Amino acid sequence: MNNGLDDVIATETVMSDVDGLAGRLVIRGHSLDDLAGHVGYEELVGILLDGFFQDLPGPKELAFRLGEARREVFEALIPDGLAAENLPATDALRAALARLDDGEDLALALRLIAAPAVLTPAIIRHKRGEAAIAPDSEAGHAADMLRMLHGTVPRPEAAAALDTYLVTVSDHGLNASTFTARVVASTQAGLTSAVLAALSALKGPLHGGAPGPVLDMLDGIAASQTAEAWLEAALDRGDRLMGFGHRIYRVRDPRAEALKRAVTALFGPGKNDTGRLALAEHVEAAATSILARRKPDRSLQINVEFYTALLLEALGFPRESFTSIFATGRVVGWIGHAREQVLYGRLIRPQSRYVGPRPDQAA
Repeated sequence: MNNGLDDVIATETVMSDVDGLAGRLVIRGHSLDDLAGHVGYEELVGILLDGFFQDLPGPKELAFRLGEARREVFEALIPDGLAAENLPATDALRAALARLDDGEDLALALRLIAAPAVLTPAIIRHKRGEAAIAPDSEAGHAADMLRMLHGTVPRPEAAAALDTYLVTVSDHGLNASTFTARVVASTQAGLTSAVLAALSALKGPLHGGAPGPVLDMLDGIAASQTAEAWLEAALDRGDRLMGFGHRIYRVRDPRAEALKRAVTALFGPGKNDTGRLALAEHVEAAATSILARRKPDRSLQINVEFYTALLLEALGFPRESFTSIFATGRVVGWIGHAREQVLYGRLIRPQSRYVGPRPDQAA
């Protein structure tokens, strides 16, 4: 019996392969290095959904239809309100998504992929007392998300950075939210139900809640010269260093390197040169050295969350929205897994071992 299902193979999939020992991520036959920074999110949607919808169009038509789906989501969900006043950002996103119909068709899949990109900026603006901005169906998915957030066309490097992030986090093996999506899909409840369940799993701090606290850590350290002392004190208290370690990877998370390249392009003279990147690089080096010395039996390298935090901060997203932006990239992976489960799998129904009292036992 394995309480956390570590190393238990629950399904066969063509979606992605996570090699934790080698630090390698393969998505639909492509290495992450060949995708991140080279393939746009629209093309990645086609790669991940290939074979799961009979009417999946080619890349240009798919990009057009995804743009149209953003427009449809805005018109269907924004005018009636976002219920965002008293809800955290992820809960507000979940409440809005729940208003979409359920089903298994491509049109719904594209609306579900479009929805977080439309709703997350609208929720952020709503909380600031600002009106939502309608999407531009002809813009790129990442660029349009930034335009809907800030009200201006983003710099090319900003759009490219967000595009890289969305591609990088699009799928990652049978993680908690993806497994949740497959369980719900296996009941034939529909894609919307699967996505809502996956988003609920992602909300948990052990899965999707680490990027914000990375920034809290950097704020606490404040300067490179105080990093070592701050990190040592945190470990003395038994605190976890946010952005370090991963359940699967025993070496550096390959997604971290892809995102470090993306965020580096955002910093520099005339861009976002606030010293934040230099501080983060110093903290990474210091923490890696300290952890290797203090926990020599564990490999605690940076994970995807470390440079995610810097990237999303540099793009102007508030910390409470980070999980929703993660969902913006991951939703296509959830949908691909859900469709794969429906087409080729069966109802997921594992067994449990009862360890409680029995009625025939003596009192």
